[in-house]
Amino acid sequence: MTVVVERERRVGRVVEIASLHTFDQLVAEGARRMEGWRLRDVDLRDRTAALLGLDPAGALLLGCELTDAAAGHLHGGGAVVFPEVPDAPVDAYRHDLYSPAELYGPLADGGSVYEDSLDARVYAWSQRPQPPAEQAVAGALHDAAIEAALDRSIAGQRLVGVMGGHAVARGDDSYRAAAELGRALTRADLIVATGGGPGAMEAANLGAFFAIAADEALDDALARLSAVPSFRPSVAAWAAAGFDVRRRWPGGDGGIGVPTWFYGHEPPNAFADRIAKFVQNSLREATLLQRCNGGIVFLPGAAGTVQEIFQDACENYYAEPPNVAPMVLVGRHHWTETLPAWPLLRALAADRPMGGVIELVDTPAEAVAVLASA
Repeated sequence: MTVVVERERRVGRVVEIASLHTFDQLVAEGARRMEGWRLRDVDLRDRTAALLGLDPAGALLLGCELTDAAAGHLHGGGAVVFPEVPDAPVDAYRHDLYSPAELYGPLADGGSVYEDSLDARVYAWSQRPQPPAEQAVAGALHDAAIEAALDRSIAGQRLVGVMGGHAVARGDDSYRAAAELGRALTRADLIVATGGGPGAMEAANLGAFFAIAADEALDDALARLSAVPSFRPSVAAWAAAGFDVRRRWPGGDGGIGVPTWFYGHEPPNAFADRIAKFVQNSLREATLLQRCNGGIVFLPGAAGTVQEIFQDACENYYAEPPNVAPMVLVGRHHWTETLPAWPLLRALAADRPMGGVIELVDTPAEAVAVLASA
């Protein structure tokens, strides 16, 4: 049985608590035991008296602020308490995914400095040479929290991954094609999920964002974005152009972005509304591929896209038949001549369940038709 308490949840004997209001509500309802409670990033310093009146056995507290008296009671009574990680710009115990506005801060409202944003500060922190143990712990805890938040966010939804090169410039025909793909997938009631960065990834999230708008609105947005074709030399100018488009055409939902601070020099795009940004790139890659239960479209790309093709192929190769997900490669010449991944993929798939779900097509429209009927 599930009882919803505002945005938190109670599932069986597990109670997720991410606000002081929910804690107060539970105490007011007569709670006497904390067994199964999971408190995340709640300032409980003014609730010492309430905590001392509760049996803490079986509780888990992550990054909560406590008085010494409350901390002693919790530790002595059988609760597990993880403290805040000092000097880390990431919240190691956050409950929700990021939004573009949270990562970019003032830039989302018309500012012009990227270096002051949360995204830039975390990137600088993550790139310190020989990180201390505290930094490694903070990154691992943060990524575990993000993975859990992503699973909550996408529960019951059908995700289709769109993989493609980060170097595709706004204004290129391939950028438009990726945007039209994202729009068509979303209009087919599929959730677009990308690596969350620039290039083809941004284009697919942009298309998803414009799925509810008239077709000509996307044309206008593409024209505006083409004035700043790349995040080089200025991330600020590139991001500001994206947020300007969002303000002019509000109300869309660009789907999921799963970027990483490992590639922090490739900034997150402004159109993925739910952003699961990881510190560890290996976890990010596995997270994205494993959750695309509606299949994955691979647009023309280079080394990174080739890696994703065969990482996904490995998942499908060993999967039981019900868990095999479609793979659609777009660009016959690219994947048979320029980077001939298709012949190897087809050879791997021979006599395997995945053989029936791999496709090579020439256009994004064909890819949508394959996935919409899967």
